[in-house]
Amino acid sequence: MARKYSKKAAAKVERAVKKTKAGTLKSGRSGKTVKSRKQAIAIGLSEARAAGAKVPSKKTAKKASKKSGAKTSKSKTSKAKKSKAKKSKAKTSKAKTSKAKTSKAKKSKARASK
Repeated sequence: MARKYSKKAAAKVERAVKKTKAGTLKSGRSGKTVKSRKQAIAIGLSEARAAGAKVPSKKTAKKASKKSGAKTSKSKTSKAKKSKAKKSKAKTSKAKTSKAKTSKAKKSKARASK
């Protein structure tokens, strides 16, 4: 039976896990130290893929059945709509308060000039 992962990939993963144990493995984008063993393995496999080693492709999410898919899509859209509504409410309230402040300032200047 053929190997699922190449020796090169195994070496990359082993190096990443050792660095994690030593506390020197950093995540790519944020630069934070990696504490999770699973994350270390994922980083090692990613590096192996980039180096061209034999590594199975990343697993993709399985498609849900039509019934459950319809339920999740409805909930996602409603959540998105709710968050947009909240943001627009916040913007309008901020605009109202800033208008009120400017009108108060104008009134006080008018009183001072009289």
